[in-house]
Amino acid sequence: MEKNNNRLGWLFASPYLIFSTVFFLGPLIWSLYLSFTNWDLISPTYDFVGFKNFTKALGTPGVKSAFWVTYKFMIIFVPIVTAMSLFVAVIVKGLPKLKTVFLIGFFLPYLSSGVVASLIVKGFLSHTSPVQTFLRERLGLDIDWLGGSFSALFVVAMIMAWKFTGYYALILTSGLESIDQEVYEAAAIDGVKDSQRFWKITLPLLYPAIYTTLILSFGATFGIFTEVYQLTGGGPNYATNTWQMEIYSQAFKNLQAGYASAIAIMAAVATFISIFVIRKILEMWGKRNGWV
Repeated sequence: MEKNNNRLGWLFASPYLIFSTVFFLGPLIWSLYLSFTNWDLISPTYDFVGFKNFTKALGTPGVKSAFWVTYKFMIIFVPIVTAMSLFVAVIVKGLPKLKTVFLIGFFLPYLSSGVVASLIVKGFLSHTSPVQTFLRERLGLDIDWLGGSFSALFVVAMIMAWKFTGYYALILTSGLESIDQEVYEAAAIDGVKDSQRFWKITLPLLYPAIYTTLILSFGATFGIFTEVYQLTGGGPNYATNTWQMEIYSQAFKNLQAGYASAIAIMAAVATFISIFVIRKILEMWGKRNGWV
């Protein structure tokens, strides 16, 4: 009986296992293999070059910028999207009715095309747009939003925050809904003021949901491509050059597939190590405050 149940379990899990093998494990092994070659994406032949691609990548401006831009973007994006999603979750939680309708409305940007959103923002911030014209003629402000190092990164961060806010708000709203109202009633009896209720009760009990959204938002910073590709192309002067943008440029523009594979492996290692460290920091934060 137990053997039959095990076989049935493997049978139901087989579609996912096959999908993961074909589209994740297979490409990962192939990419690792290519990282030790000089394949140019076109030629049927190539040579093994050992670790030359990795040593080359460590000294190039593109890879260095991709490493630092990721963390700069993280510093801007994570606090903004966390605050926005938490604000939306609290507002929706307080609505007397139609909560689902509002949550779906906030969730729609997550389903929208990143290409379309980026093109709209690019047109909105262009030199001849009505907004830019108003700023120049009425306020005397001539801002090149996509031409400045910080402003370009900030624009991309805001687009990503707009896109992910609804998704994270769903998780936080579920966390808020799971908090028993009797806890608030008991706190009121004990003299906890309304101004202290969020910090003393809601935030500690919401920690599991906040932990999840923070890990997701930190992870999202390592996979940015569409918005950067459409808006800045990695510029100005590598200011928005992400890991994905650097991999794309080397593989499909410079036709250095082997070198791009080495960068992809480096990006994966940086991602796993960063997420591991961030997880440990968040867990220490929760334990220190007694939330775990």
